[in-house]
Amino acid sequence: MKILAVDLGGTHTTCAVVDGARILARETAPLPASLSMADALSAIAEPLSQLKAAHGGEAIGFGFCGLVDSRRTRIASTNGKYTDGPSLNLSRWAMDRFGLPLRLENDARLALLGECYAGAARAETDVVMFTLGTGIGGVAMIGGQLLRGKHDQAGVLGGHVPVNFNGRRCTCGALGCAESEASGWALPLVTRDWPGFASSALVSREINFESLFACAAAGDQVSREIVDHCLRVWGAAAVAAIHSFDPELLVFGGGVMKSAAVILPFLRDYVSRNAWTPWGTVRVRAAQLGNDAALLGVVPLFEQELPLVR
Repeated sequence: MKILAVDLGGTHTTCAVVDGARILARETAPLPASLSMADALSAIAEPLSQLKAAHGGEAIGFGFCGLVDSRRTRIASTNGKYTDGPSLNLSRWAMDRFGLPLRLENDARLALLGECYAGAARAETDVVMFTLGTGIGGVAMIGGQLLRGKHDQAGVLGGHVPVNFNGRRCTCGALGCAESEASGWALPLVTRDWPGFASSALVSREINFESLFACAAAGDQVSREIVDHCLRVWGAAAVAAIHSFDPELLVFGGGVMKSAAVILPFLRDYVSRNAWTPWGTVRVRAAQLGNDAALLGVVPLFEQELPLVR
């Protein structure tokens, strides 16, 4: 079964044709600066049409960066962008525009499905996955089933676990979330407030995780302290997920994992020392599929027993 896959982010979208574990073709396109989901759908339509014309497709699997009700194929809630999303009928859009049925899922859940299908979590049934990037995504699978909950937010708010009750205000409105303490969007705020920042090597650099880890590796003391801060935040979020969801495996993905050689040993040690798991030790792995994870996740998405709403 060939599936047209859409991975919709905050600034760009990737569309692809997926056949089993193979991505036959893909197109990445920038999205309009507007906050409109309707505008985003207009931008997606052309690359999807080109892919369908060239390679075919029997359905559309759609990953969205917000809370979704996958059982009713609708966007449930957004956080600052695509605010018109809950009012749109994506199934009708897909049928009217392409003549195809559509299934919708949160992008982090799709990424975990992809890793379970063809990546780091193959043959696993009890997994938590974190995506460390601009934000911090989280998703949980228990007994081979994605955790969703009555209001569609169970398991996907790993970045919004409070790790510092005196911390800065997060975009979600809470104080001291893992995301507001150690994500890509928060890093410039954390760094500029850090004691000694004015004399650190970071002053002359664009502040992102790549420059942070590079300066730390070069011996900059402030950078080392901030790296240690981020590692501890991610470790605390990991332990919270272990105590909440009882996984046997933690998978970490996202752009920050370019520094996996530093991150994974720390997290394995942190989990070993701080998680209460009398049965054994939770394994910690890096994701394997990178940006392909959510695209490949559409295959098992269509194998799940969920109603298709057209």
